[in-house]
Amino acid sequence: MRIKTLSFLGAIALFAFVSSCGKEECHECHYEDANNNEVELGEFCGDELENLEANGTTVNGVKYDVHCHEH
Repeated sequence: MRIKTLSFLGAIALFAFVSSCGKEECHECHYEDANNNEVELGEFCGDELENLEANGTTVNGVKYDVHCHEH
């Protein structure tokens, strides 16, 4: 009976690991305006997150670097 329990727990652990691999990574993002105020942009995931971090954001013709971090 103990072997069945360990096999069952192993199957659950494997399922949890495989399920988590398919999820996109998401982070909260912000930039600092000209007055050094932090402006929250919200949560971004996957390609959108990568593009925002790589390219920044433009607000009223001014380009800002964007910083993203885990919640």
